[in-house]
Amino acid sequence: MSQVVLNISMSLDGFIAGSNDSQQSPLGDDGDILHAWMFSGDKTSEVNPFFKLSQIDRNVFDLAAKKTGAMIVGRRTYDIVKGWGGSHPLKKVPVFVLTNKIPKEYPKGSTPFTFITEGIEQAVEQAKRSAGTKDVSIGTASIAQQCIQTGLLEAMDLHIAPVLLGKGVRLFDEIGQVTVRLKSTQVLEGTGVVHVKYDIMK
Repeated sequence: MSQVVLNISMSLDGFIAGSNDSQQSPLGDDGDILHAWMFSGDKTSEVNPFFKLSQIDRNVFDLAAKKTGAMIVGRRTYDIVKGWGGSHPLKKVPVFVLTNKIPKEYPKGSTPFTFITEGIEQAVEQAKRSAGTKDVSIGTASIAQQCIQTGLLEAMDLHIAPVLLGKGVRLFDEIGQVTVRLKSTQVLEGTGVVHVKYDIMK
């Protein structure tokens, strides 16, 4: 069954990028540590051969990627990574970009982009329609926070790196005042990472 899932790498103290993130350094200071698990083995991802992982980590990465039917990101992330040059690492999976202003042009590649100006509810609605029976993946802090605030987020796949960054882009800064209760559904130790899955209790 299709779900809206936060799938993201983070530090133990809750950062998804280091400080000073920019187009020149998209992950910020020391932010590459958060994604080191994607390059810590000799098993080539079946989804994107760019990633070389351990067996456990490849299983986690590829399973989530194969279940993803659409993604939602914020405009800030889209701008920092320059629209992935038109081709997101998950190739042809459609990406919905929540923004205040639609860009006049964007890089052309294998990824279909849709720019949404009507708010997070509309972004989720269109992404779900596009994803069909597959999941809608959330991979940025601002979109995750908005989905939590509006009750649209249904699950979390967190990849926790063994590091305390101390500063940077926080994942759970603005989530509203309501307590969000979680149910742990899986914990796996990979290479330099712990994969934790939660369902959000409604």
